[in-house]
Amino acid sequence: MKSRHVLASTALSAALVVTAGCSSSSTPSSSANASGSAAAPTSFQEQHKGGTLHLVAKAAAGTIDPMINYTLQYWQLYQAMYDGLLAFKKVDGVKSFTVVPDLAEEMPQVSDGGKTYTFTLRKGIKFSNGADVTPDDVVASFTRIFKVNSPTAGSFYNGIVGADACIETPATCDLSKAVVGDAKAGTVTIHLVAPDPEFPYKLAVPHATIVPKNSPMTDAGTTPLPTTGPYMVKSYDPNRALIMVRNPHFKEWSHDAQPQGYPDEIDETFGLTVEAEVTAVENGQADWVFDPPPADRLNEIGSKYAKQAHVNALTAMWYLAMNVNIAPFDNIKARQAVNWALDRAGAVSLYGGKNLAQPVCTFLPPDFPGHVDDCQYTKGGGTTWKEPDVAKAKQLVKESGTAGQAVAVVTTDDEVNKAIGENVQSMLNEIGYKATLKPISGNIQFTYIQNTNNKVQISLTSWYQDYPAASDFLNVLLGCGSFHPGSDSSINISGFCDKTIDAQMQKALATEQTSMDEANMMWGEVDKAVMTASPTAPIFTPKLIDFLSARVGNYQFSKQFYMLVSQLWVQ
Repeated sequence: MKSRHVLASTALSAALVVTAGCSSSSTPSSSANASGSAAAPTSFQEQHKGGTLHLVAKAAAGTIDPMINYTLQYWQLYQAMYDGLLAFKKVDGVKSFTVVPDLAEEMPQVSDGGKTYTFTLRKGIKFSNGADVTPDDVVASFTRIFKVNSPTAGSFYNGIVGADACIETPATCDLSKAVVGDAKAGTVTIHLVAPDPEFPYKLAVPHATIVPKNSPMTDAGTTPLPTTGPYMVKSYDPNRALIMVRNPHFKEWSHDAQPQGYPDEIDETFGLTVEAEVTAVENGQADWVFDPPPADRLNEIGSKYAKQAHVNALTAMWYLAMNVNIAPFDNIKARQAVNWALDRAGAVSLYGGKNLAQPVCTFLPPDFPGHVDDCQYTKGGGTTWKEPDVAKAKQLVKESGTAGQAVAVVTTDDEVNKAIGENVQSMLNEIGYKATLKPISGNIQFTYIQNTNNKVQISLTSWYQDYPAASDFLNVLLGCGSFHPGSDSSINISGFCDKTIDAQMQKALATEQTSMDEANMMWGEVDKAVMTASPTAPIFTPKLIDFLSARVGNYQFSKQFYMLVSQLWVQ
């Protein structure tokens, strides 16, 4: 999924490593929450119910439609609003990677050699508009994934019987033989073309949200769809605020899947300067900063307000996406030149230093399924990145015949992204291009760089796992099925479709049916092939800091969806 936010400053990172603690990839966060409690309650604590949680962000994150939006900014909020048949367990730490029943009573009955999933729906669950959740809603929701051109329709759900035709012509999508509802039995049966060990993960992310059957079969935009979770959207104005209030029809059916929320209202307001956001949180006028605080405020946060900051390791990656279908990056040597010349250490410094990020030169993050220590683009060679080789890059640019061409680097307009973009711009100029920087609002940048009509040559972006599997990076971001020309929902930003590498991906996916260990070895080989082709230039893997007001308690960090907003205490 698209990144949530960034934070810079070595001074802050040094302070927080001592005072807040960092959660590793295998252990829960050790930092105490603002109320002084280090352990999350296992059941609802009535005495902490109430109040308004006030979140602040510089910009909105686009459409509110849960089947289309692909940003962690809203995925984080969707967890308190929308539900699928399955869900990731809403707890602190590594147990948050566990898939549990949500709208379904129990985990599915799997038959036909892993190709058929049968779910029994819970009884009595209603949408926020008062309508009952029925098998018909589930059937319509899966059809809607394809009709609205969900970004993952071609990568997550293309294994459903009939999905290929739906991807080809979404308007006439018909899954009547693939997703079958039985109103009398209260069941839904989903038929797959082949077994898919990752399918439960895919059913637990927001793109598989269940919405009413009469929901529009187009992007809902700023009009919220009815929810099933503890909150619903009261209003959404991308220029002002997103207001969430309690769903009057919600009753907790599973504390693991969808716990009751504590705040009466959750507001995310837009438009403040980042300086004003930080001040508001420090003064207790806001409760959480979404955007990266300015460098001149970070030492202050890391010392005076260190107990209000929480550090967590992420399975994520920042990278440059290069458009392989237009000049100059339709030339492999030009793309490889960028990988050779990229100053990854410089970008790490701009992000916050080695305590908040580490350079990488593989597409799969370290300590992630399928990752193999390897570096094709470091001076002197080796398995880890050391320094750029600018001379090698200049030679490749010369050989490519692209020297002197104009290149625009598209970033978001916050301080950290712009600073890293300026670093990339300088690098491109140094190796022989005429580079300019094009920073645009974070509200539109992610969809803008996906659409081929905008002719974006190179862009700075990031990816934070949807679920813990190698395919979620390689197949989702670089598979042929994720490239949709002319669409704002084309998550394969590079437009990369290498038939040989795509066949390797499909073989790895098929191998997962019998052996995940063998499949992960294959994903490691795919990673190497992708890095040779260089549609992207990985930069670093980050850690994340949540900065909260002093009045907020019960901080919990899900490794799947990050801070559990609905579980914060604000009284």
